[in-house]
Amino acid sequence: MKTWNRREFSKAVVLATAASASTAASRARVLGANDRVRLGFIGLGNRGDQVLDAFLEQPDAEVVALCDLFAPYVEFAARKIGHPTQRFQDYRRLIEVDGLDAVVISTPDHWHALQTIHACEAGKDVYVEKPLSLCVAEGRAMVEAVRRHGRVCQVGIHRRSAEFCRAAAALVREGGLGKVTVARAFHIQNEWPKGIGNPPDTDPPTELDWETWLGPAPRVPYNLNRTFYRFRWFYGYSGGQLTNFGVHYLDFIHWALGQEAPLRVTALGGKFAGIEDNREIPDTLEVLWEYPGQTLVTFSQFNASAGPWSLPGCEIELRGTRGTLYLFGNRFEVVPDAITPNEFPARRPDRRAYERGWRTGEKPQIEPRKVTGSGDTAYHARNFLDCVKSRARCHCDIEMGHRSTTATLLGNIALQTRAVLDWDAQREQFPNHPEANRLLRYSYRAPYQFPSAPRGS
Repeated sequence: MKTWNRREFSKAVVLATAASASTAASRARVLGANDRVRLGFIGLGNRGDQVLDAFLEQPDAEVVALCDLFAPYVEFAARKIGHPTQRFQDYRRLIEVDGLDAVVISTPDHWHALQTIHACEAGKDVYVEKPLSLCVAEGRAMVEAVRRHGRVCQVGIHRRSAEFCRAAAALVREGGLGKVTVARAFHIQNEWPKGIGNPPDTDPPTELDWETWLGPAPRVPYNLNRTFYRFRWFYGYSGGQLTNFGVHYLDFIHWALGQEAPLRVTALGGKFAGIEDNREIPDTLEVLWEYPGQTLVTFSQFNASAGPWSLPGCEIELRGTRGTLYLFGNRFEVVPDAITPNEFPARRPDRRAYERGWRTGEKPQIEPRKVTGSGDTAYHARNFLDCVKSRARCHCDIEMGHRSTTATLLGNIALQTRAVLDWDAQREQFPNHPEANRLLRYSYRAPYQFPSAPRGS
């Protein structure tokens, strides 16, 4: 196993930075009109607005069309853009706009598959927000559509374009922590006592097309909590915080370990905090995956005090035989394991030290590191635009985004079945649990049709 010294670590950072050098350089230059990429945006609330900002930073991005079911979002985005754009409620009309190069999809999760596939069929490249899909079968159908139509696709796991994350992942893959036996990820948010609240079902507001918002999901009465950001607390539209935040964490862990799929998964959790709201997803959840190479990975969703932790604010820990890497939203820190020489007095052996000698022993030294950076989505937008022009694979290509999203979706299936599920990543099936296999897809509401079946089905 490789031992990292300061010079080698610095070299790794330089190499990771060089991998994004074209991104940084291209952000600085102003391109001519013929080099501009014409974009249409589908979904402009919350995350959609943030992604719009990331693209507006790019001098060669030209926003020509906007689409959202909530009219105020379209109006707000149009004012921000500052020049005339075409406006739609129906995304199918947007993807038919003449001269449109690519679409940016930031709708709720249950709409990602249909909109991505239809855009590919229309010959458009796609930037689609994470999590990629609501179920595994949708994700595989999306991968197949992108490949079949020869499109460029970036999944919005934007840390793939963050240089400090690239350096951290490279350090781990090259053995900088020794053998990584455990990786842990955390989402800690104390929502007690009211959570998201419990509003009554009502008629939808006149500015929102509720029937279309539901799309392929089951028809239910309008409820404020089922829309806008709070849709993430309902399984009909989202996989909860496990897929919302967890896909960032699992993707980085995949990246750092050089893996793309677990061997098995199990989960426990529920509504443990006594919150009286109308959510469906757990407020407390623990998911455990085993990965090739004998590494355990956990995701902990705690509805509790975010008090002192191993390092306050840490989102991910990777614990190796030589030290631990802590990842934050804008930096990482490497903490070496303590060195405890196994030395005993020559004349009077210390019986207690001798008996404990099996867990001491001198460990190879690695140096502590603190590296700061930026996780700005603008870097991910820049990479997408560059790949639209070059036709290269994006930093978070569709297959990569599918694999990372799948890992989180498996956690929800394990929770629902209360089982330890073996996972065949090649066939994308559970070989030991037929009932769990039925949860890899769901039935679309008529007249919507589920995408073509995934491989191995």
